[in-house]
Amino acid sequence: MSAPQGKKLIVIGDSGVGKTCIIARFTKGTFDSNSPSGSAGYTSKTVKIPELNQNLDLDIWDTVGQEKYKALTKYFYQGAKMAILVYDITIKESFESVKNYWYEDIKEHAEEDIIIAIAGNKADKYDNEEVPEHEAREFAESIGAIFRLTSAQNNSGIDELFEDLAKKYLDNQNQELKQNTIKLDRNDVAKGNKEQKNTKSCCK
Repeated sequence: MSAPQGKKLIVIGDSGVGKTCIIARFTKGTFDSNSPSGSAGYTSKTVKIPELNQNLDLDIWDTVGQEKYKALTKYFYQGAKMAILVYDITIKESFESVKNYWYEDIKEHAEEDIIIAIAGNKADKYDNEEVPEHEAREFAESIGAIFRLTSAQNNSGIDELFEDLAKKYLDNQNQELKQNTIKLDRNDVAKGNKEQKNTKSCCK
């Protein structure tokens, strides 16, 4: 079975932080706290960005249990345009893993221009919080990442998380296209001036 054809988005983090639940909530609108970890593999969904009048097809990859052994292969990262690093706000260790392992793993194996988001999941369990929001937000800002608190159970912040990534990706693509267009225009002008100069030289 071949993977869906879309922009590749990977979801990574420690086992049990809710990666599969986040994906299921976003793509299917469902939540099952008893779903086996890593049961998704990959799936896809189209994100609509009204303010840009554009859509983006996302090809969303789950770790399928490999994160338990810190055994994600280079193939998993290959071609990824976006990444969501998930931690559980009630487990400090899961946030430390995001900072000290998963982010470093992305830097080593993924493309340099990959767009990153940090998701503090299980925000519905705020009373048991072990990771202060400001600490996670500061880390996200320090690496230029998007930050969202999410709850797959309450469907809080999930759509916004994926929409933020899609919008940033499309913004970057639109800016790149604009810059390339400007370069082409300048090249055309330069070429026209050169041709005009050559024509005048021939007519002397």
